[in-house]
This record gives sequence, structure tokens and C-alpha cells, in this order.
Amino acid sequence: MNLKNKIFAIFFVLNCSTILLASEDVQKQAIKTNGQLVYGEKTLNVDSFLKMFTEGNLYGRLRNNSFYFAYDHPDDGHDTQMISGVGTSLVYKSARYSGFDMTAGLYGSYSFFNESRDPLGYIKAGKDTLSRSNFVNDGEKYMAVIGQANLNYRLSKTDFTLGRQLVETFYSKSNDTKMIPNTFDGFVLTTKDISKTTLKAAYLYKQKLRDHTTAHSLFMVGDSNSSSSLKPQWSENDDSAMHKGLTYSNLKAAGKPTDAPLIVLDIVNKSIKNLKINFSSYLVPELLSQAMGELNYKVNFKSFSITPGIRYIQQFDNGAGAVGGASLRGSAGTEYTNPNSLNAKMIAARIVTKIDGYRINLGYSNILDEADLVTPWRGFPTAGYTRSMGMYNWRANTKSYRLELVKGANKTGVYKNAFIQTSILYIDGDIEKKGTKSMFYYFGIVKNLASVPEFQYRFRLGYRDFIKDSSSVSNYIDSRLEFNYLF
Repeated sequence: MNLKNKIFAIFFVLNCSTILLASEDVQKQAIKTNGQLVYGEKTLNVDSFLKMFTEGNLYGRLRNNSFYFAYDHPDDGHDTQMISGVGTSLVYKSARYSGFDMTAGLYGSYSFFNESRDPLGYIKAGKDTLSRSNFVNDGEKYMAVIGQANLNYRLSKTDFTLGRQLVETFYSKSNDTKMIPNTFDGFVLTTKDISKTTLKAAYLYKQKLRDHTTAHSLFMVGDSNSSSSLKPQWSENDDSAMHKGLTYSNLKAAGKPTDAPLIVLDIVNKSIKNLKINFSSYLVPELLSQAMGELNYKVNFKSFSITPGIRYIQQFDNGAGAVGGASLRGSAGTEYTNPNSLNAKMIAARIVTKIDGYRINLGYSNILDEADLVTPWRGFPTAGYTRSMGMYNWRANTKSYRLELVKGANKTGVYKNAFIQTSILYIDGDIEKKGTKSMFYYFGIVKNLASVPEFQYRFRLGYRDFIKDSSSVSNYIDSRLEFNYLF
């Protein structure tokens, strides 16, 4: 057993043994349906540096994720696949001394799949159970990483956080739905000192995607000039929503930075009764920027409520279009209005009705016929409107319509009564831009065991049916089963 394997084994055994120390009376943490953790224990304020560590809290997690992806007619480009992974994590949150506290998190994952039967390049949802780059270069089916390591300072209702951290904004998400969360290295300011307003500003200079063991560029695709490793395109930002034309070589040739930071601003305001105002923006200097504005107004009736909402996104090309083109695929021709521009817009609207524990969401989105939207940090521009499991519907000239029904939603992360979500999505893509026209049917359930609320399972199932001009594309089933035990 080599050194890396020994470290992973020790980490896994340590985490399992920590279960014995967990309290049976208090649920320390819980998982919301979007994968975000809810901590039940408050950070204590202490009067000495030593107590900062002795009065802190240790949070553990064991998890298993299994993925089955099947096509109705497998061929050279589509292959039915089965992959599973087990994972573990230990997150330590210190007490607060003189305004300071810190967080450190260790994460591990081991993947089970047959590479001869399920080639790694074909694996879709299950790819995040391992690092593809590490596997093709070193044969590693496991990951062991420092996922969080940050120092926080609190002043009144304002937090200043420096280091590797989870950053939850409209454009950046931890998206912890696989084995290891998506994390960022940088500085984040969060404040609620402004009346009825939450403001978050972030300067992020590195990212570590869910299937990476080291931090990498936020806005650059690796190639043979940036890395001598096999499959260099997996060494940097290889998120499926990343612009494939923004490679190391292309950026260098254009005199653009290959390590540009991501600067994010998020504002939520509730000054007007029943009206929620959201504004978010990002800037990647010398390359691209985007701004989002959203309004949701809640109208209350005696036994139900209706909330109409609108969202508008404007994307500004600051040089990235000339480098990579208007398409996320990295190649655009006359099918795009301006093949060398990433200026783009999106409009979206929805009506959300809540009645007797049910939520009905009728949503619409329209990416105007200009360029594709670029948001490769696990924040999805159509989320909450027409985003369903695995659906990337933000390519140019794409209209989407979704009807969603939800039962059992709450903010605690404990679902003793099952959370059930089902939806029907129609995507009307532009065939000339290699888009598709399809129906996507989704069902999901999340449930905590009543006798052991620390144990949660979730099952998600999607079926995509390509229609009309896209009917020759292989339909598929995407199924995911997850188990979590928290302590």
C-alpha cells in the first residue's frame, strides 16, 4: 500500500470511529434537498485562545452515491454505465474568540466502477466520485482532499472569511450533491448590517471542483501546453458548463490571463413587504462579466399564496468572445448572430403557488438568439425556473417550459415526512446550434428515517425523450441513489 492509500485508509477509519463519540440526543447537522448542510449547534463565544479549539464542534459524515445511466440504443458515443462511490468527511468548526473562528474540513471518496465495461470518458453523473485526471495518470480511484480551511472574523453582523471555503451565491455554489463539495480559495465578505438586506462580495482566485484533488484555474481549460499529463483537458476547469474554447493556448495567444479571478457580488433585499429583490453579478477581468436582476412578489390569500417572479440576465463580452467564440462548445459559425461575441441575454418568468404543504411552480426561460451563457461555477442561470436534474438549457436561442410540483419542503434539512419533487420540462433548442428539442421527466424523493433522523436517503430519476428533429438522438434514463449518515 503506497503512502496516499495509507493516508486515505487512516482518514476513513478515523471518521468511522468518531461515530462512537456522537451524541444520540442532539442532531448536530442536517442536509437540505440542495445538498447544503444546516448546523444545529451555534458557534460559542469564548474568553481564551485555548477554548477556541476545545469548545469547537466536530461534524462527521458517511455517504454512498450510486449512478445508473442507460441509453435506449447504446452506440460508439453512448454507453450504459453503472458507478458507485463511498465517501466520508470530517469538518471542524472552532469556537469564536475575540471575533475570530476557523473551519477545517477533510473529505474522502472511493469509486467503484469497471473501466473496461464503463469507459471513463462516457461516465456522466458518476464522474464526480473520483478525479478523472488522477485516474488516467496514476490509476487512482479515490480522492482525499482538504475541502475547507479558512479563518473568519465577525464584527457586528458582518463576516470576513479568508481561505478555502464554500461560497453560496447565485453564480457560485458548493453543489454538494455527489461526494465532495465545490470549493473556492479567496476572500468573502458577508453582511446583514444593512436593514433588511443581505450582501455578499467575494474575490476568488482558485477553484476546486468536486472531482479534483487540487485547486485550479477558475476560467481556463487545460491543454497540452498547460500540462504534460494525459487528458490535460481534465486538469483545470473541466466543468460541463465551462466554455471549451477558453483553453490555455487560446488565452495565451490572445494575451489574456489564464489565472483570472472571479469577483462576485450578491444582494438580497426585503425592504418592501412581500417583495424580494435579488441582484447578482460576476466579473472575470479582461474576459467576461454578467449581471442578474430578479423580482418575486408574494400575494397572500386566505388558504394559499401566489408569487409571480421575473429574472433578467445580461452577459457582457470583455474579450472572451474573440478568444473562444459565442458557443460553449468552443466553435461557432454562421449559425450564431455574431460568432465572435459572447454578449447575451436571458429572460425568465414563473408563477409559484403554495397551498396545504404543496408548491406548484410554472416556469419559462428564454436565452435570446445571441450567444450562450457562461456560468461554470455550479450556479445555474435557469435554476428555480426551468432547471431540472442535469439539464443545461442556457444555450443561445433556447426556450424552456417547466411544470414542477413539490411536497414536504422545509428549511431544517430533516424530512421525517418525505420531500417529493416531480416535474415535466420541455426544451426547445436551436437545431442549427446543435441544440435539441426534448421532454425531460423528473421524480425525486428525500427522506430521513423517523427512528434515526441522522440517516437520510434520496432517490432521483430522470428520463429524457428527444423529439421532432432530435428524435435520432438516443433517449436515456438517469437514476441516482444516495445515502447519508451524519454525526
